[in-house]
Amino acid sequence: MVKLIAVDLDGTLLNEENQISKKNLEAIKFAQANGIEVVIATGRAHFDVQNIFKETKLKTWIIGANGATIHQPNGELFHSVSINRQDAFQILNWLEQEEYYYEIFSNDSILSRQNGRELLTIEMDRVKSANPEVSIEQLIEAAEKQYSQTGFSYIVSYKDLIVTDVDVYNILAFSFDEEKLQKGKAQFKDMKDVTMVTSAKHNFEFEHKKASKGIALEMLAKKLGMNLADTAAVGDSYNDLSMLRMAGRSAAMGNAAEEIKNSCQEVTLTNIDDGVAHFIYSLLQGPL
Repeated sequence: MVKLIAVDLDGTLLNEENQISKKNLEAIKFAQANGIEVVIATGRAHFDVQNIFKETKLKTWIIGANGATIHQPNGELFHSVSINRQDAFQILNWLEQEEYYYEIFSNDSILSRQNGRELLTIEMDRVKSANPEVSIEQLIEAAEKQYSQTGFSYIVSYKDLIVTDVDVYNILAFSFDEEKLQKGKAQFKDMKDVTMVTSAKHNFEFEHKKASKGIALEMLAKKLGMNLADTAAVGDSYNDLSMLRMAGRSAAMGNAAEEIKNSCQEVTLTNIDDGVAHFIYSLLQGPL
């Protein structure tokens, strides 16, 4: 019997307008009404998730920053693991030298460089010039989705943080240049205490090696007195793999990459076809 369902956000619970559909919302409330613990597991910051949920009245556990934070339904922090400051500053120094757009997820804000969006606009123009077949509209849409998060705060450089005690839970690097992305992934692939994941086509992200959606799911199940065999998870991207492999039941979204689908027990519908609702109702034999 499933007692807990972990649900990814982008590309999973959220549709193409970055909204939760009526059917998905009803399915989550149906699960909660039937005593199922619903957990949001995302690369987003917990305060960004709370903002998305503002109009829905939903209250759930939130695994945020790819597992680096776990917040209770009342918003209180239950657990967190931050990147070692020396590791974080090493990563950020390189990202600045290579002129990446980046985001730093901290306790209550997403820190980004003041000239970050300008760098991304310049990069967008370069990519479009070199590849005329590329849709500039799609690039703009991807950038605007990144900018639509809640809680941005701006810094001149990561060096502004050296004199602070800010916790760095997650660092996201974003680029439209495929070669630049591959260079970044290669640069940091062997870091001892840091894990790198990707959650979308144009990014790669860092967190402490003891932070992942899978580790957070295991920790939360233990906290709630549940066996992992009684948990389920649904997602669409590579940063979901750890929890999909950890859960007792796993489903890939219909819009997920083949590798994600092959790692799951089943494939549900796409995020624009209410795949989360379909999965929840299939688990609980509820209305379809």
